[in-house]
Amino acid sequence: MTVQRNCVSGCEAVTLAQERLLAGRGSIFIVGGTESMSNIPFLFKQRTAEKFSRLSRARGLGQRLQTMAAFRPSDFLPRIGLMLGLTDPVCGMNMGETAEVLAREFGINRDEQDAFALESHKRAVAAREKLSEEICPAFLTAKAIAATKDNGPRENQSTEALAKLKPVFDRRTGTVTAGNASQVTDGAVALLVMSEERAERLGYRPLGALTGYAYAGCDPTRMGLGPVYAISEAGAKTGLSPADADLIEINEAFAAQTLAVIKSSAKSLPHSPGEIPTEKLNVNGGAIALGHPVGATGARLVLSSLKELHRRKAKRALITLCVGGGQGAALWLERN
Repeated sequence: MTVQRNCVSGCEAVTLAQERLLAGRGSIFIVGGTESMSNIPFLFKQRTAEKFSRLSRARGLGQRLQTMAAFRPSDFLPRIGLMLGLTDPVCGMNMGETAEVLAREFGINRDEQDAFALESHKRAVAAREKLSEEICPAFLTAKAIAATKDNGPRENQSTEALAKLKPVFDRRTGTVTAGNASQVTDGAVALLVMSEERAERLGYRPLGALTGYAYAGCDPTRMGLGPVYAISEAGAKTGLSPADADLIEINEAFAAQTLAVIKSSAKSLPHSPGEIPTEKLNVNGGAIALGHPVGATGARLVLSSLKELHRRKAKRALITLCVGGGQGAALWLERN
């Protein structure tokens, strides 16, 4: 079966497995997520599609030429499927535009965003060997050539290179660029989820356990703040705050969005979950360097966090993501 909650679909798969397990509807689940953003198609306008349909039904050369004459240059300007998919149908803004809203609201300038992006690349490059433990070779051609590492992290990324990029979503006064936003990426993740009893019976030693989670809604125009509300909601259910985490992962949809979550979390507001210790945050880089294949990211963060807890012999991790449409997710994990 397929589940869909935009950017946290991978988390939804994990938490749904736990819900079914607790309901007695199974004890072993294979869950995860997949996304091939590079294969999202370009789309023709409806009027263009109708002309192609008439052309396919045309009989004889004369009728075909007459039908072809109805085409105009504008018919061959496709709509970008990726942009349509990342545009909220309620507020009418795409995700990059919502990041610009937060950048203005929290006074996050271009230099701050680029510095955050550069640090993401540095951490991801430094963690290449560790991250290889999470990668299964993917064979891309019939010639047995396999991709064995992420191609997103840039060893030569620099402040100067990032500064040359132009704003994408607000070309006049914006600060969000391709360099300080998550990359368009393909990816897939698989996780084996079991009850503790079943794992013990089969001789498996779990990486860790899901100990609490929450999903929360927020204003779609400020969807990037979804993690703030979700962490707070999860805290009300578990009694945990960011200070209790040994590791924290905030999905880097945009540098501006992640920085806004950090700033908002520290404020004395009813929904604020408490200050996020930045020294524990995204220690191996994030989506700005590694990419954000939307359907897979939530499950990847579960795997990456549990792996890192074992490396550090630490106990507890918090992962959180914003969700297009105005939501947030927060999951608490513990090492076994």
